[in-house]
Amino acid sequence: MKRYLALLMAAAVIFSLAACGTKKREAPGRPEQAREETAVEDAETVPDGKILIAYFTAAENSGVDAVSSASYSMVNDEAVGRLRAIADMIQAETGGELFSIRTSVVYPADGGELIDYAAQEQEEDARPELTSHIEGFDEYGTIFVGYPNWWADLPQVLYSFFDEYDFSGKTVIPFNVHNGSRFSGTIETIQELEPEATVITDGFTVNEKDVPEAADDVADWLDEIGY
Repeated sequence: MKRYLALLMAAAVIFSLAACGTKKREAPGRPEQAREETAVEDAETVPDGKILIAYFTAAENSGVDAVSSASYSMVNDEAVGRLRAIADMIQAETGGELFSIRTSVVYPADGGELIDYAAQEQEEDARPELTSHIEGFDEYGTIFVGYPNWWADLPQVLYSFFDEYDFSGKTVIPFNVHNGSRFSGTIETIQELEPEATVITDGFTVNEKDVPEAADDVADWLDEIGY
């Protein structure tokens, strides 16, 4: 009888150890449901493509040094095209890649002549030829687009730019330099040109005289829109 009870107790101990071993093998990691929920959260935080900061400034399309162009500002004692200056500030905060929109047109360096030329382009509904092109455009999910306000409209080269690329599914964030007219209706125009894109209506706009001191305002704006 004693031998029988001893065998039963030994069997019970072996069974208990086996059960513990099984639990230890299942313990590492999180339950399957928790792992799936975390995977979904991680997927939602992955950026939807790279960031591109595309800008057009007449200062880089006038055929003269920036210091000779009416479209430059002195930033940190350096002559920089105003839109390039804002693009640099955005890059400093987001780490995006810069892209200068270049055209075969040589824009006048003189401010008065430049505005007259812009009016002529608008009257002709011109599409200036682009001489710079974005490589790997599909890799970018967010595209900041910067431009001056010319006669309450986009510069005509921006129409060429939006004609060249398919912005479907991308986020477009406008930024702008003006002399009192802010964005006018240019954001609505971009929405019309790119109906399949998400166009952020809370863009950044700054008077040309305030460009050199705009870095803090740019940083605050980017925080507000989640960048």
